[in-house]
Amino acid sequence: MTRDDRTRRIVLISTGGTIASRWQGTGYAADAPGDDVLATAALPEGIAVEVVDLFNVNSSRMTTRRQLTLLRTVHETLADPGVDGIVITHGTDTLEETAFLLDLHHDDPRPVVLTGAQRPLGTADGDGPGNLCDALQIAASVRDLGVLIAFDGRVHAARGTVKTQTLGVDAFSDPSDQPLGKVGFSRVHIQRRPDRSLPLPLPPAACAPDDEPEGLPRVDIVTHHSDGDPLLLNAAVAAGAQGVVLVATGAGNATPEIAAAVADAVAGGVLVAVTTRVPAGPVAEIYTGGGAVDLVEAGAVLTGTLRAGQARIAVLAAVLGETDPARRAETLAPLLDGPVRSEPALAAGGSRFSAG
Repeated sequence: MTRDDRTRRIVLISTGGTIASRWQGTGYAADAPGDDVLATAALPEGIAVEVVDLFNVNSSRMTTRRQLTLLRTVHETLADPGVDGIVITHGTDTLEETAFLLDLHHDDPRPVVLTGAQRPLGTADGDGPGNLCDALQIAASVRDLGVLIAFDGRVHAARGTVKTQTLGVDAFSDPSDQPLGKVGFSRVHIQRRPDRSLPLPLPPAACAPDDEPEGLPRVDIVTHHSDGDPLLLNAAVAAGAQGVVLVATGAGNATPEIAAAVADAVAGGVLVAVTTRVPAGPVAEIYTGGGAVDLVEAGAVLTGTLRAGQARIAVLAAVLGETDPARRAETLAPLLDGPVRSEPALAAGGSRFSAG
């Protein structure tokens, strides 16, 4: 029996979100188990699904501890060679962060595909069933593409993909790049490979029992604006942050006072990364007077095209993986933009397509 004619075994890990949300009297909240979510979707031909209910929360309540539990669960699931792929149902609010964390540590050719919904479970115009069907099709079809996001008929790389619509069903995109491909008529079409950094080993914290005290590093995000000053950055450092993401203006610019505060933070062992509040394009060393030139001179690391949520995940991964604060910037740098562009396009065809 060839790979193309045998039943694919896909594990569905349910974590909550809108795709699992039902009316609670005053609003919607995640409460449906994975079996109920799966029952809404058409099952692609040749796929057998096993459901794991990991937790059930609105994704605005996502925590590092839960993300690490999911990371460990993914690796434990893929330790079974009979598993062909994983689909994770997840709320859209923080899906981009979880997907990127999983991708930074993903070292297996089998796919992990995250999906969710913008409309609650059971609504007449719900998008969850279609998204879940697409995610299952992708998980049974591709290889060597890392962690993916399936949404509104499109296949996205984990890196760079962010939520760009609060309510629209086309919720995700990479403002600085194109999707990897699309799904339609039971076909998965992949046009290019994603840019990915070399996978990190699992951090020790991902292997700790969930009932242990948190003891996880604090990593904060601080946004610059007109009248912005170092107050919030200094407050994050005073609160014990081991990492701070500065969301700067333009191509990565702030003020001389903030640059001085960054230098103090770095001298105290805090890992500081700089992104921008602009939706698309990289941060770059162009301006002085508190701009990226001075921020880099102060010891900050520029995050390329990663925006705040994923930049924070990269900083978190560096802090979790390296105990010596002096070496964390070296650990962070390779995680930020991945390698130079991979192959520009990949052909696709047939009812299933295996990339790689």
